Amino acid sequence: MTYLWVGLGSALGGMARHGMTIAMIRLLGPEFPWGTILINLAGSFIIGFFGTATGIDGRFEVPSDARAFVMVGLCGGFTTFSAFSLQTLDLARDGRWTLAAANIALSLLLCLAAVAVGHGLALLVNE
Repeated sequence: MTYLWVGLGSALGGMARHGMTIAMIRLLGPEFPWGTILINLAGSFIIGFFGTATGIDGRFEVPSDARAFVMVGLCGGFTTFSAFSLQTLDLARDGRWTLAAANIALSLLLCLAAVAVGHGLALLVNE
């Protein structure tokens, strides 16, 4: 049954990723992968918050299938590390080294910050 929940979460996460990518391209253009950065930022926050809020010492007790649905399925289908890697390679291959470096730096720093903020917020909720 867990595999079913993971699969459902992955499908929903993938659809949300596609929708957000299209929306960001329409809003900001295709020159820089802002959609991927926003997706990875949101996914990092969600997994940081949900993982802490529903963990062993968390405020919310949820079934293991619910954790698998959100953390493995939804976040796994939503976040886009492989897309990030390809987009960074494309920027570098096009000679746009500054944009490639910016994509790496923004993705790494913002996603680490997002997971830390999500974790910290969940710790406050857990009190």
